[in-house]
Amino acid sequence: MRIITGSARGRRLMAPAGTDVRPTAEVTKEAVFSAIHFEVAGARMLDLFAGTGQMGLEAISRGARSVTFVENSRSSLEALRANIAACGFEQQCRVVAMEAIGFLKLGGGEYDIAFIDPPYNQGLVQAALPLVATQMAPSGVILCETDRHEELPKEVGSFRLIKTRRYGKAMIHTYRVLEEE
Repeated sequence: MRIITGSARGRRLMAPAGTDVRPTAEVTKEAVFSAIHFEVAGARMLDLFAGTGQMGLEAISRGARSVTFVENSRSSLEALRANIAACGFEQQCRVVAMEAIGFLKLGGGEYDIAFIDPPYNQGLVQAALPLVATQMAPSGVILCETDRHEELPKEVGSFRLIKTRRYGKAMIHTYRVLEEE
């Protein structure tokens, strides 16, 4: 697992031992960032169920202004903090050590990009989506990684599901606010 491009290009990231963390595959990460390439510079990002933080760190490497990482696993938090330090991104990162739904219920954030990647098939994306949608900038994008069999709603608040792509066992769902015609 490594940073693909930008200021920390090639930097290797650590992950906790075991199977509790399922890092996003490199091909999936590359596809996600290709799709939002022009929106990353200067963006405020939410990396929910952050794990090792590779998605948020990739965003900072590509010019994102800031990333809020939300994670509650102790071993993942240790890896996340070590990865932030290894990349030298402490100033752009906020690490929140708590359960994601509880964090979202506190509110208060406004994000341009949100990446939601919880453990598969536990209904966590469906629970998080409405709360995330209320904290997004009007031109924001919400990206969700799920198991290929997991169903997501077509609409959440003012956001519409505009694209779903399969990458191996994973699906990436993209939500945006569509302009009224």
